[in-house]
Amino acid sequence: MKTGAKICMVSLLATTAAAAELPAPLAYECLRAAAPIHIDGKLDDPAWQQAPWTSDFVDIEGDSKPRPKFRTRVKMLWDDQYLYIAAELEEPDVKATLTERDSVIFKDNDFEVFIKPLPETASYYEFEINALNTGWDLFLPKPYNQDGQPDNSWDIAGLKTAIAVQGTLNRSSDKDHGWTVEIAYPLSAFANRQSVLQPRDGSTWRINFSRVEWTAGKPNEDNWVWSPQGVIDMHVPERWGYLHFSSRTAAKKK
Repeated sequence: MKTGAKICMVSLLATTAAAAELPAPLAYECLRAAAPIHIDGKLDDPAWQQAPWTSDFVDIEGDSKPRPKFRTRVKMLWDDQYLYIAAELEEPDVKATLTERDSVIFKDNDFEVFIKPLPETASYYEFEINALNTGWDLFLPKPYNQDGQPDNSWDIAGLKTAIAVQGTLNRSSDKDHGWTVEIAYPLSAFANRQSVLQPRDGSTWRINFSRVEWTAGKPNEDNWVWSPQGVIDMHVPERWGYLHFSSRTAAKKK
């Protein structure tokens, strides 16, 4: 067995062992939006009031590690055109530097979406965004630990994103509350790579979310996620959560 293959096998065994000690992946019921969501980053559309929040993010390795120092959570909706994603990131000093599309966004503090619309296949999609609303989208035909190579030429056609900062961006002299992310992810975005059926009531995809947080003076970043991976690696799709599409409509609270 070649050295590279041995390393890959060791990595897979370690991942399997770590995952075996974790609880089952989380699940989220995604309600239908009563009307299209206005993407401005503010999360104030009436339909969002009825969409449930996910549980707060935890360390990527799970509950064996300390709880994140800042809160992160997500909610989702869908209609015939989009999967809507709203994220709330607590952050006392909101910062971002990268402005070029398809930069390596996780070099900044960021929010990341991993979507697997065809759960029976090895392929999946990744999107990262920072507080300057700079994005990076890519397609993975299979995970890195299976020798997958990222396809950076894939773009999410028709994607809508917006950021709202609750404070002042790139000003450390004051204290911020955080930043919010709003995404309208076109359900047609996968068509130039794969045939993905339109979701309907009862459809299930795999999905996970990650937050990269850098701390001054600390050499390595923190990785906080919705459904814990068990290892410091988001590219283990079998550990992602379950996204269940529902025909129930998210109506405004009375």
